[in-house]
Amino acid sequence: MPDFSFSRDSAISALRLLGGCTALGFATYAQAAPAFDSDSPWMLGDWNGTRTELAEKGYDFKLDYTGEMGSNLHGGYDHDRTARYSDQFGLGTHLDLQKILGWDDAEFQLTITKRSGNNISNDRINDPRVGGFTSAQEVWGRGQTTRLTQMWYQQKFFDQKLDIKVGRFGEGEDFNSFPCDFQNLAFCGSQVGNWVGGIWYNWPVSQWALRVKYHLTPELYAQVGAYEQNPSNLDRGNGFKLSGSGTQGAVLPVELVWTPKLNGLPGEYRAGYYYSSAKASDVYKDQNGQPAALSGEAYRSASSKHGVWFGAQQQVTSIASDHSRGLSVFANATMHDKKTNAIDNYVQAGVVYKGPFDARAKDDIGFALARVHVNPAFRKNAEASNQAQAVYDYDDPSFLPPQDTEYSAELYYGVHVANWLTVRPNLQYIRHPGGVDQVDDALIAGIKIQSSF
Repeated sequence: MPDFSFSRDSAISALRLLGGCTALGFATYAQAAPAFDSDSPWMLGDWNGTRTELAEKGYDFKLDYTGEMGSNLHGGYDHDRTARYSDQFGLGTHLDLQKILGWDDAEFQLTITKRSGNNISNDRINDPRVGGFTSAQEVWGRGQTTRLTQMWYQQKFFDQKLDIKVGRFGEGEDFNSFPCDFQNLAFCGSQVGNWVGGIWYNWPVSQWALRVKYHLTPELYAQVGAYEQNPSNLDRGNGFKLSGSGTQGAVLPVELVWTPKLNGLPGEYRAGYYYSSAKASDVYKDQNGQPAALSGEAYRSASSKHGVWFGAQQQVTSIASDHSRGLSVFANATMHDKKTNAIDNYVQAGVVYKGPFDARAKDDIGFALARVHVNPAFRKNAEASNQAQAVYDYDDPSFLPPQDTEYSAELYYGVHVANWLTVRPNLQYIRHPGGVDQVDDALIAGIKIQSSF
């Protein structure tokens, strides 16, 4: 019998919200842009025109929901079939301060998120002794709790060529950015944060930060940032922490972004570098250059951590009657410091076709492949740890499985139910989950729901 491990808090929250939405929806139905109108961007409609009126005055409000289900159909660490559900509510407001206060080219953003639920990858797909790298449900993670995710002020100067943002936000919001339509984490969001997550904190975690962007041409800009590196921001109880206590250093990214139109079709190309000023530990050796797991000495310290990334997205075909439809290709790669990081490189590539059928012009199909490669020194450290404990049997609970390379693939079909609701059933295939050869390849069925109230 499958064990459907849905979060009780998630279910209660969803029922309460849907109940409230339904009541409010019926109350506003038959008004301008009524509730549940498929052409409206919001499930609750335009609030009898109030929402549009507020937006025209500079006040924009959002309540978004993302829900993801994952079920292990075959393989993985634990073959006991089950399903898990995780979700996120996001409540935010965007203020156009030029309209509200008369401040030219100024804006403010405030967003609070709440994550709940469980992840199929944690114990069914990956060996829990070492964990995994990708996640079959990207919306799970960074503590299932409520957080202040955005609180920033943005100001533009010199005919909007110079753009400065300051406040609390994450690196992936501006640097190494990538869409999040796929459900597997290897194809969703800023990938640097997935492979150096100890220093680079993706959504929904925020930290004190400064980002400066300058447009060299209308299609080319450079940007640099400074982000507080504070691991205490990851703690469940620190979702609204504003003090700098616990700060260890700063993450300093720099990036060049080109957004051309090739044959009239949009593209985006990114190249960047990050540097962490905080001390980091070697993944294998002690101060004497010997395996720390064997010597018993502390792992040697490095003065910094660094890496690079590259990203490309390009629409390559379109339909004459609708340029929003057509085939797009994408690819991303990251490379990281081999002395201090478990992952030394990652690559992925994929395709998305929007509007595959005339009758379904807003649906989309996506397919992607990814490879996550473990730093050989990190693997040697696991082998040395087993040697130190004289444990060599994989089935021994104290055995630390050496990790190497994990491969991921995902195919989804996005059903555009309404402008406020998209449902993406998907299939994921993971080869060597967690980079552990002894773990069976896994097939996962998923469903991703994205809605805006």
